[in-house]
Amino acid sequence: MSTSRPFKTRQLEALQDAEQAALYLEEALEAGDMDAFKLALRNVAEAHGGVAKLAEDTDLNRENLYRVLSSKGNPNLSTLNKVLHALGLRISVTIDEEDRPTQAA
Repeated sequence: MSTSRPFKTRQLEALQDAEQAALYLEEALEAGDMDAFKLALRNVAEAHGGVAKLAEDTDLNRENLYRVLSSKGNPNLSTLNKVLHALGLRISVTIDEEDRPTQAA
């Protein structure tokens, strides 16, 4: 008898860890594909009890939250901030060393 577990189960267990969730979302953002980021955010939400629980934790409308996190959704910064905060995460800005403009002397 096999003792392996489905990938999705292992993924959701890993995403319950805040560090793993942050790395996962950061990778999705770095890919530059907003649909991939929204899918990753939905996966993190699922790992933390689902979108219905997230709606409750953020005081956002559940149906609107499903819509915003769908492939056709377009979350605004306020909604994204509330969602990340409810998941124990936050938005940050860092310097992109590769594309950093040189300063004039």
